[in-house]
Amino acid sequence: MTDNYTRIVKDNLEKLYNPLPEDLADNLPAKREGNRFRFDAFGEPCTIEPGRITLGHDEFNPVLGIILSLYALNAKPDLCRTAPFRAFKDFPGSMPYVGAFATHTEQILVPHVEAIATRIPRIKEKLHGAEPPPEIGGDFSFVVYPLPKIALCYIFYEADEDFPASVTCLYSNNADWFLPLDPLADTGEYTSKKIIEWIGG
Repeated sequence: MTDNYTRIVKDNLEKLYNPLPEDLADNLPAKREGNRFRFDAFGEPCTIEPGRITLGHDEFNPVLGIILSLYALNAKPDLCRTAPFRAFKDFPGSMPYVGAFATHTEQILVPHVEAIATRIPRIKEKLHGAEPPPEIGGDFSFVVYPLPKIALCYIFYEADEDFPASVTCLYSNNADWFLPLDPLADTGEYTSKKIIEWIGG
C-alpha cells in the first residue's frame, strides 16, 4: 500500500510540474526558489520540488505526501474564508468519510483534553494558531492552520460530573476549494496526531 501511495504522490508531482503553473507560489502561498516551493505544513517546513516532497527533516510520509501534492494541484488564488466554520459532515459528498473523521480526528483527542489545555500556546505557535470567533463555544478552543489556506477550529469540552470530555473539529468555510474530501478528512486526522505528538514533548 505504501508503494501505491508513493506512486500516487509521484504522479501528482508530474502533473504539477508538467507544465508548472506560473502563479503556484502566490496560490499556495509559498516562497519560490527555482522549481522548489517552501511553506509551512502541519507545523513543519515543507518543500515541494520535482519528484519529491520533504516535510520537516524527512522525505514525505506517503499519506501526507498525497495531501500536500493534492493541495499543490488544487492551488488557486482564492483566500481562505474561515467564517462561518463548517462541520466536516456539512461538506457535500462527505458522508462516506464522516465516521472515520469522527474517530481519527475528534475522538482520538478526547483522552488528551486536559493535557491539551495546558499546551495551547505551543500548539498555536507550531500551527500558526489564532483565536476562534466569539460565537464558538466550549470550555476552550483555538484555530490552527495545518495548511496555509485551510483552517481548523478545535472546540474542547472538559469532563465533569455529568458529561465525559468531548472534542469537535470544524473546517474553514471554503476548505473544500483547496482539497478533495478524502485528503481533507486526512488533514484533520494528521493535525490531531501532530497535536498529540506536541503535548507529549
